[in-house]
Amino acid sequence: MFVYSYIRFGFDGILVRIEADLRRGIPGVDITGLASGAVREARERVRSAFRNADFRFPQGHVLINLAPAEVKKEDAALDLPIALVMLAASGQVPPVGNVMALGELELSGRLRPVKGVLAAAARALSEGVDSMIVPFANLREAELLMPGKVAGVENLKEAAAAFLYHAKQGCFPAFPSGGDASAGTPLYTGDFAEVRGQERYKRVLEIAAAGGHNVLVFGPPGAGKTMLARRWTTIFPDLGPEDTVTVTRLYSLAGLLFGDDPGSPNGLVQRPPFRSPHHTASAEGIMGGGKHLTPGEASLAHAGVLFLDEAPQFRVNVLQALREPLEEKRVRIARASGQVQLPADFQLLLAANPCPCGKLGMAAGDCFCSGEEIYRYWRRFGGALLDRVELRATVRAPDIDALAAGGNSGESSAVIRERVAAAIAAGEYRFKGSRVRRNAGMTPPLIDRYCAPNDHALRALKTAVEKLGLSGRAYHSILRVSRTIADLEGKGAIGAEHILEAVQHRRTGDDPYDVFQPD
Repeated sequence: MFVYSYIRFGFDGILVRIEADLRRGIPGVDITGLASGAVREARERVRSAFRNADFRFPQGHVLINLAPAEVKKEDAALDLPIALVMLAASGQVPPVGNVMALGELELSGRLRPVKGVLAAAARALSEGVDSMIVPFANLREAELLMPGKVAGVENLKEAAAAFLYHAKQGCFPAFPSGGDASAGTPLYTGDFAEVRGQERYKRVLEIAAAGGHNVLVFGPPGAGKTMLARRWTTIFPDLGPEDTVTVTRLYSLAGLLFGDDPGSPNGLVQRPPFRSPHHTASAEGIMGGGKHLTPGEASLAHAGVLFLDEAPQFRVNVLQALREPLEEKRVRIARASGQVQLPADFQLLLAANPCPCGKLGMAAGDCFCSGEEIYRYWRRFGGALLDRVELRATVRAPDIDALAAGGNSGESSAVIRERVAAAIAAGEYRFKGSRVRRNAGMTPPLIDRYCAPNDHALRALKTAVEKLGLSGRAYHSILRVSRTIADLEGKGAIGAEHILEAVQHRRTGDDPYDVFQPD
């Protein structure tokens, strides 16, 4: 007799087969298979839960095996499957195969919710396991991938009854889900039209959304950097089916689905996520890690945006750790227990003041920062990270007349989103059959194929590279951005105007004293 369960470990996790053997001998329970202290303690929780649920605890010697044996098991979610295999081994419920169970038992026999249920369901389906028993609080999460094949139970007695029903009927009884779980809750709302002015910033965000490019924005405090950044994902199209499942699975592993936080998704995450960690976040909090190697902010921003507000205030090691996922679109975490990879295909948005005091370049108010302080402030980014940021935008103090006018300003997010969606569709058609998703992911062979400028545009690009002393990576990034600008205009060929606009957006920010040049 065996039951499947699941332990969190990276993105895929580990499917655990739990089997029990009841034999004559000194009464007791042994658990083999590298069980941690939390799992070994399940013996006492199960014993108490049996008594309070009016079940007979086996009098013989019980051997519980957790396979695969070479992987350490450190999850209290194994309590319920251990209890179920003991019930089956002692003949109190019939054996049932091809079922996964998750749940932490209280001494009373009640079940506590656990993390990673949707990720467990995804792994179960990939292994051919199509039925689950979970705590009732996790029912909606499991039903996102297994509708009608999940038993949501409150306690051990209900779990045993569902087990018995499945043995007789081949399925679980219908359980009320407790609410609609078809769509996730958007983390931020708003519209581009609500932000008056800042047309260059809006243009940069539009180009970045269409091509998947990274962005650096800087300007004085209160100019609107954060306000517009939080509206950026409103011009993104909805996630595709594959990204929807991947992002929702990452949120499940992090324990953020159906949470008490008003911003927690209450179903499938169908809109691009927007993650904005505090500047005190650690490298592990951004990149992921911990005992179960769970996702960090970089992975939770997969298919969406990772926004670092006041970016120079983040720790230098955190900023520099972002270079690899920006290139590889994944996070690699190496521990003594093994190495895992987590998806991390996000767009990076960095916001900063022009100097530590924020007054550099302002018409009113003098900047009191020394030259050394300003350069030290900008050196925190590092040239390697900034070289991977293809678009830069300067934000100036808002125009008082525009603020006093009231009403909305400029195009709405819906209008911009239509252009962005059309440009993304053009890129998907262009890269069909390859691993590249957006223009930002093009490598030199693809750049040579799809980003060849005409003679006039090529001369303009060579002049810009020579005058600005741009690197090879910057040269290719300008071509990628030019391709995106042409896509937004519905043009197949890259012209000089596309190159010049891409150069203008690229050169800004190379010198902090140069941030407020006239447009």
